Amino acid sequence: MYTEDELLALSGLQHLAYCERQWALIHLEKIWKDSIDTVRGNYFHERVDMAGYSCVDGVRAERGVHLVSYSLGLYGVADIVEYGVGGADSYIRPIEYKVGKPKVEDWDRIQATAQVLCLEEMHGKTITTASLFYGETRRREYIEVNEKLRSEVKELAEHMHNLFEAEKTPQAKIGPKCCRCSLADECLPKISNFAIEEYWMQFDRRQ
Repeated sequence: MYTEDELLALSGLQHLAYCERQWALIHLEKIWKDSIDTVRGNYFHERVDMAGYSCVDGVRAERGVHLVSYSLGLYGVADIVEYGVGGADSYIRPIEYKVGKPKVEDWDRIQATAQVLCLEEMHGKTITTASLFYGETRRREYIEVNEKLRSEVKELAEHMHNLFEAEKTPQAKIGPKCCRCSLADECLPKISNFAIEEYWMQFDRRQ
């Protein structure tokens, strides 16, 4: 079990799943740069994250729900958590809002699954589904919180704590994701894997 001081941001799991170096730049080196996508995302979430709740057809929807898991060492905020009431219809389900569209990769599903694991620990209840709502499609994607996603979240959480304790930014792994990363200019992936002496030797040869 982790202590309060050892908790790390749940949102970092999505960064880590996307790229270890991106996670380190944001969460170790405190480097951040807004892009069109991040500005759109912030504006999109401003309308969702206002604290409060609504209740329709027996479903209570709470906004801006604070989450914590001491077993995983995570803290965060769920955009919305739905609480269904009444016998067999009783359930808890987090809903994560995304400004874009559904992805083939599991990055968004990992974040939603981590929210489920926090809620399970907080409420002592098994939760089987989560939802992602995408701004471009205006539709929900329902997620079955299976063992594969649960294991992936647990492994990523442990790996994130190990990286945080090591306090070392990993080298870049250059790939197609670099073009989509808002921190590409700060990361400098094409030179980050060079020893500085080798970099300057190549630079001198080009002069």
